[in-house]
Amino acid sequence: MTRVLVVDDSKFMRTVIGNALEAASYDIETAANGSEAVETVAAFDPDVVTMDVEMPKMGGIDAVERIMATNPTAILMLSVHTERGTEATLDALERGAVDFLHKPDGSNSRNIAHLTDEVVEAVDDLAEADVSSVALARASATAYATRSRGADSAGRGTTAPDTAPKIGSTGDPDEDADPIAVDGDRADAPTIVLGASTGGPKIVERLFERLPADLEAKVLVIHHMPPGFTERFAERLDARSAYDVSEATNRDRIQSGEAAVAPGNHHLEVASNVGGALRLRLDDGERVHGVRPAIDVTMESAAERVSDALCGVVLTGMGRDGAAGIEAVKAAGGRTIAQDEATSPVFGIPCQAIETGCVDTVAPADGIADAIVDAFTTDGENDE
Repeated sequence: MTRVLVVDDSKFMRTVIGNALEAASYDIETAANGSEAVETVAAFDPDVVTMDVEMPKMGGIDAVERIMATNPTAILMLSVHTERGTEATLDALERGAVDFLHKPDGSNSRNIAHLTDEVVEAVDDLAEADVSSVALARASATAYATRSRGADSAGRGTTAPDTAPKIGSTGDPDEDADPIAVDGDRADAPTIVLGASTGGPKIVERLFERLPADLEAKVLVIHHMPPGFTERFAERLDARSAYDVSEATNRDRIQSGEAAVAPGNHHLEVASNVGGALRLRLDDGERVHGVRPAIDVTMESAAERVSDALCGVVLTGMGRDGAAGIEAVKAAGGRTIAQDEATSPVFGIPCQAIETGCVDTVAPADGIADAIVDAFTTDGENDE
């Protein structure tokens, strides 16, 4: 029987979520704070943990770091949709949590019943996650903790610094996170369309850390996230990258060395490609594969309108969004890359793309940036 640990300082939330999961035939244990969660994970060995963000004694972010360093487990974060909650959730995802859900806050028609249905559905998916790939988060969690030791301990584990240095300017990032070098002749004004979902934030962040400014690419990022999260996600990518990253707005003009993140609840389309720059268009039309933004929408529009070198990349996530986009990019003469199964917490999106027969390169998470550089250089090599 699949085991789930429910962690929340609210007895009401533990009971409601626990009862819903028990009704779905899961074996349930509960914990009231992060400290209890770390101990219970070691004793109970759950397949999935649902983790509240803010709790006494030890919060959810520090608990994620401890668990991923000792007993790597698929962790689903549950947070209130506030600016503080958004940043804390992204911090937890960086440290190894796989996915997140919003708790209802009374601002719309969504209620506790909706949350419990969503938790059961998410746990159903995460129970199949490749825990061995989640273990890769141990290294990044440890590195993050090491870099944070000098920070105010009272603020540690709540919010990420808003003034993090951009890679390649100031600061001292880990050597493995340095941007890779570009050897040989590169394509002029290349475009990268990058799609990801469950398990993707920390992988995308690391990819941006390693993406070289010398490539002079234009990058479009489509991540299945709600409004609010995409803006903060773009800010975090900007802080960690040599590229200028922002959340896309309608009629944005993206040039070499710039990246745009599709905003939550809007599809992102390439409207035109003139003079080496992309003109973007936002669309709040029908969901595709049940999501908005959809990877397929952006990739298909890029395949139709980008005249310069093009590369489509799909990373970890649930579902088949991105498969049709990869086919379109390949048919347009672009290069295509998919994350491998061993490093994908959830292999649905890359697997569906690979099964189309249109993926040129299958690479591990830490090899995606190298594969992108290879796709845009004539000698197909770099110094890594």
